[in-house]
Amino acid sequence: MPKHIAIIMDGNNRWARRSLLPSLSGHRAAINTVREVVKHCRELKIPYLTLFAFSSENWKRPEAEVSGLMQLLLGLLKKEAEKLVRNDIRLKIIGDCAALSPQIQAAITYCEELTSGCRGMTLMVAINYGGQWDITQACRNLARMVVANQLDPDHIQPRDVEEQLASGDAPPVDLMIRTSGEKRISNFLLWQCAYAEFFFCNTLWPDFTVRDLDLAIEDFRGRERRFGRS
Repeated sequence: MPKHIAIIMDGNNRWARRSLLPSLSGHRAAINTVREVVKHCRELKIPYLTLFAFSSENWKRPEAEVSGLMQLLLGLLKKEAEKLVRNDIRLKIIGDCAALSPQIQAAITYCEELTSGCRGMTLMVAINYGGQWDITQACRNLARMVVANQLDPDHIQPRDVEEQLASGDAPPVDLMIRTSGEKRISNFLLWQCAYAEFFFCNTLWPDFTVRDLDLAIEDFRGRERRFGRS
């Protein structure tokens, strides 16, 4: 079984257009899929699940859509925290949270602290996240350590970079899933996906089911992972 699954939850807007609904309806419908996928991963004892909720490029979307997404996020953080605790799920938000509203930042802090003692599964949600940003901020942290004479630049190893990434102590991604038929990773977990297996499906995220997740895991388990070996 994969120890770390990452999902690019794509297709909410297309789902809404197909249903002749405003774009925010697609994002609302996506919430139910998130709940079911998180629940199923917990039942399968998947240690780490990372969901791409909002990229650093998504600020370019229409202002009304971005504002609506942020309101949905704030509501979810307030509503789901105690449910995560009951299911022994630790929440970790990765991304540049400084750009988020003070209300959302406060809700993130509350949820992360409330769930900090949970050990059943770690749910990482990427908000205002980009893989290039992640690697850049890791390099900045290492540079500060070099300047402070805490680190010899000639002895920097990949594990030193990994420790400074937003994902922290999470293991590398084993299985990356993207919905909606797109076949790219869109600046998501670039370092962490170095040896990930990719699974692309045509299903729009609001229509994605636990059966789809099982199919992706089944496909993953049938692959031979050589990590560069012949």
